[in-house]
Amino acid sequence: MKGDKANIIAVAGKGGTGKTVIASLMLKFLSENGKGRVLAIDADPATCLPSTLGVKVNKTIGDVREEIASPSGVFFSEQMPTDMLIEYKIEEITVNTPLFSVLAMGRSEGPGCYCLINDMLRHFIDKLSARFPTILIDCEAGLEHLSRRTTRDVDTMLVVSDPTKRGIDTALAIKNLAEKLQINFRHIYLVLNKVTEDEAVKNALPAMVKDSGLTLIGTVPEDENIRAYDLVGKPIIELPKDSKAVVAVKEIFEKICGG
Repeated sequence: MKGDKANIIAVAGKGGTGKTVIASLMLKFLSENGKGRVLAIDADPATCLPSTLGVKVNKTIGDVREEIASPSGVFFSEQMPTDMLIEYKIEEITVNTPLFSVLAMGRSEGPGCYCLINDMLRHFIDKLSARFPTILIDCEAGLEHLSRRTTRDVDTMLVVSDPTKRGIDTALAIKNLAEKLQINFRHIYLVLNKVTEDEAVKNALPAMVKDSGLTLIGTVPEDENIRAYDLVGKPIIELPKDSKAVVAVKEIFEKICGG
């Protein structure tokens, strides 16, 4: 981290690639590396990250936005200025654990005009983010949250794909979208997730990755432990150290953060 700027790591990918699993395991290693508390921002409207981390989010930024925009005006208080009240609300909905904090963006806007509200929310999210040395963002495929940040610098973007031509093409499309949105990133890498032992697939992957022009930073094998944990709703962050996905993501983490 240079100066007071947080180290920002974004994880993107289309639905079904296991993007949130990769994000949760990256958060595990980031929060254990002794470099301070990590802020995890779940920017996917599906809001799946908290459950993989074993935390419960009762309210999202989307909920706060709707409260502000509500015609009833119940959000506002004569005793507290609106900007202070918004800052208080963001603090209130941030879930804190001993090693990391979680802020969920939730659903996108409704049919009304939210320009002023979004500007205020952006300001206070950035203000909150400035307190953390590291920020991990679990993005939606559209990268909507990153495109609306007042600070659009991302140190590392991980684009997660399954080991298919269609998946890798989608990963490249996400990279191109990030560039179109003028999101500045120092590094962008491809992560192939759910890789099996199928020889035909393994033999085809190098050519597909080369054709994409993306830099492959690591592959994560299909992990039966993840299916077992998902089945009973157990947090992915609690996977055993020798679990195949944990070992693979740790190697990716060490390449990015130097161990």
